[in-house]
Amino acid sequence: MIEIYNKLYSTFGPQHWWPTGTQLEMIVGAVLTQNTSWHNVSIAIDNLEKNGLLGLIQLIEADKDLVKDLIKPVGFFNIKYNRLMNLLEYFTEQGLDNPKFMYAPVYELRQELLAIKGIGRETSDSILLYAFGRPIFVVDAYTRRLFSRLGYEWMEKADYDEIQQLFMANLPMEPNIYNEFHALIVRHCKELCKKNPICSECNLACPMNK
Repeated sequence: MIEIYNKLYSTFGPQHWWPTGTQLEMIVGAVLTQNTSWHNVSIAIDNLEKNGLLGLIQLIEADKDLVKDLIKPVGFFNIKYNRLMNLLEYFTEQGLDNPKFMYAPVYELRQELLAIKGIGRETSDSILLYAFGRPIFVVDAYTRRLFSRLGYEWMEKADYDEIQQLFMANLPMEPNIYNEFHALIVRHCKELCKKNPICSECNLACPMNK
């Protein structure tokens, strides 16, 4: 795993993810990015910011129809609005600055997030890794695509947690590495390891290159 990380890092350099500014933006973005591109999410977040709604209380108390209209670029805005409100109510009760988000066992926090209606494993792990800097690896469709082509064919249909455990068992338990590796995988898949891959430009030891 670390060899693949090093090769991707040497090719693309640091990605500086998550691509947002504040902690709340990362939390909001983790929900809005479900089944859509970050480009659309950035438009929605910019809409919220322009309307002064990128504060926890401001967003929760804002007119429902206004917020839905502002996040329309992400698609499924009715569903995502409800999921977002469920999540923000949790953080309002707990407090974003609650020390437990920095020090409590990461899998205990994960279970709390997963208990919130509409919050799945990729979303919860993105919040923990990117908003709070906790050591947990985020698995997405790009991860499955790349590594199933690198000889881990089982990943294509494997359970999320099984894939995550493999990465975490074979990488240093450092949030910065998890952060960069996830971002590098996304970058590599968007530029080279596409649905129709550009194998001639790939420097990974992929069987498809042979």
